[in-house]
Amino acid sequence: MIKFVLGCLLLLPLLLIFVLESLLKSFIPKKRKSVTGEIVLITGAGHGIGRLTAYEFAKLKSKLVLWDINKHGIEETAAECRKLGAQAHAFVVDCSNREDIYSSAKKVKTEVGDVSILVNNAGVVYTSDLFATQDPQIEKTFEVNVLAHFWTTKAFLPAMMRNNHGHIVTVASAAGHTTVPFLMAYCSSKFAAVGFHRALTEELVALGRTGVKTSCLCPNFINTGFIKNPSTSLGPTLEPEEVVSKLMKGVLTDQKMIFVPSSIKLITVLERMLPERFLAVLKRKINVRFDAVIGYKSKGE
Repeated sequence: MIKFVLGCLLLLPLLLIFVLESLLKSFIPKKRKSVTGEIVLITGAGHGIGRLTAYEFAKLKSKLVLWDINKHGIEETAAECRKLGAQAHAFVVDCSNREDIYSSAKKVKTEVGDVSILVNNAGVVYTSDLFATQDPQIEKTFEVNVLAHFWTTKAFLPAMMRNNHGHIVTVASAAGHTTVPFLMAYCSSKFAAVGFHRALTEELVALGRTGVKTSCLCPNFINTGFIKNPSTSLGPTLEPEEVVSKLMKGVLTDQKMIFVPSSIKLITVLERMLPERFLAVLKRKINVRFDAVIGYKSKGE
């Protein structure tokens, strides 16, 4: 233990150098990489963040592979991407179904080619306390928000690793770093999604495939209609266009963790440092609110 502590102390000069390097880099705009001709697969592309992300990649002349469970929605997205001058292939896929994911992945490889950028965006959320959240809803939350990431990545990562080139994007949430009541299943699944991103990042480094990049998007409440009447003292509900703009900048500059707004990053650091009682006061000050179904009834109610 003493050897370990002494070893860590010897690393302090390196820490100082890397902190200064990081500060300097923050003032220097990072060059954005080209994604022209890249095959980009986006799950949950029939609406919201997934749809707008598809439009941005279409403007950059990527080849789009669009997945969603909603046939009408995904065809609308594909049609708009074609108007923007991009090739777009629409697939109706249930991301809660592993076999559907694997069979659809085979079709993509045969009909389109090897995916080089994978955006795991599909997600579900149920705003209710533990007792009002039905068992199938809990299962579906994890199937779509976490397990689907494993199945899509297992399907498309091997080609990226062979070429040592590609990008895996995990759309998580601020709820993957800090918790709020009445989103228990969602928060748990997003913590798992953040863990998936971090573990995958480390695994790619350990396997010497540093050409395959990873990014994780962690936004606050977004005005997409999934959560009703959200509010917080951290600021207004985010508009999807703002979030997608930050996502695209992060992906094109190989940013590993993308917080929107950036103040979320500070909160995640404070949660690990501040006393528990002070954190309780801070959370009351932040005052996260939204419409939720409460199934628990105390005695006498």
